[in-house]
Amino acid sequence: MTLLSDENPQPTPAAPARRVVAQARFEAGILLRNGEQLLVSLVLPALALVGLTKASVPDLGAGPRIDIVVPGVLALAVISSAFTGQAIQTGFDRRYGVLRMLGTTPLGRGGLLAGKSVGVLAILVVQVGALGGLGLALGWSPAWSGVPAAILVGLVGTASFVALAMLVAGTLRAEAVLAFANLLWLLLVAGGAVLVPASTLPAGLEHVAGWLPSGALGEGLRAALVDGSLDLRSLAVLCVWTVAAAAASRRLFRWS
Repeated sequence: MTLLSDENPQPTPAAPARRVVAQARFEAGILLRNGEQLLVSLVLPALALVGLTKASVPDLGAGPRIDIVVPGVLALAVISSAFTGQAIQTGFDRRYGVLRMLGTTPLGRGGLLAGKSVGVLAILVVQVGALGGLGLALGWSPAWSGVPAAILVGLVGTASFVALAMLVAGTLRAEAVLAFANLLWLLLVAGGAVLVPASTLPAGLEHVAGWLPSGALGEGLRAALVDGSLDLRSLAVLCVWTVAAAAASRRLFRWS
């Protein structure tokens, strides 16, 4: 039997913050090395930005098209990284036993969710820099006074979609996660008030989209970066989705 002494101390887990940072570093590294996820997270939003700016359809309402397009593309980048990328990655990690291994560590469900959120935020810094720079090169003129509001909406939106990703990845089979995450991405792009304002959608869809996390994120970023204001309704909708999805994920998430 090995006796504990000063030379052989009992191992203790790292502090919670260090565990979260380590997990975030791992998550960000995986996403940056995944060519398919970079396509969805960066290349497709960049193509959408250029295409919608240069095209004359759909109607985006009054004002320069580029000013409406860029906030929507930034919202799309959040959804791509925080939801689609994380859901697929976590779903297959669960299938191959990676999550079962993490379940035996002090990280826990809360630490996993926090680590994934911080990892996504690191990726979003790269996305915002690249897409924002492209937008500025194309003539984007944001309301700089609304940048703090945009950051707040973006942070809550990121937490909301990461929580939704964990709910999907922790309850469905990996193949179902892959199909569902990609299908939902397409549906939100088409009618979730992400790239286009909710006011330009058909009457019935306009009211529904405003209560979706995608619509709340898109409308919140447009209000901040076009009008320089904080859309409290959109922020409240995102907060409700975040709390509900996080609570459901903690209750239903299965590590294996």
